[in-house]
Amino acid sequence: MKNCKFWSYLFMALAVLLSNVMCAAVAYNYCAMQWGIQYAGYSAPASTAFLLVIPYAAGIVICVVLAWFFSKKKPV
Repeated sequence: MKNCKFWSYLFMALAVLLSNVMCAAVAYNYCAMQWGIQYAGYSAPASTAFLLVIPYAAGIVICVVLAWFFSKKKPV
């Protein structure tokens, strides 16, 4: 029982950590794209930085599902 609770808390913490890292990475890439459009001649719009959300969101969903699974697990 304690082992399942540990894994549940670990995956929830990883989900929170991933969400914070996602926000920082997307914000940095958005600013870099805006700078590149203005000064370096990038042709893609700055909103393409939001495509970086897709892999982070998949990781967050997987962590939340695993945390839910381990929190519902019954001891044998």
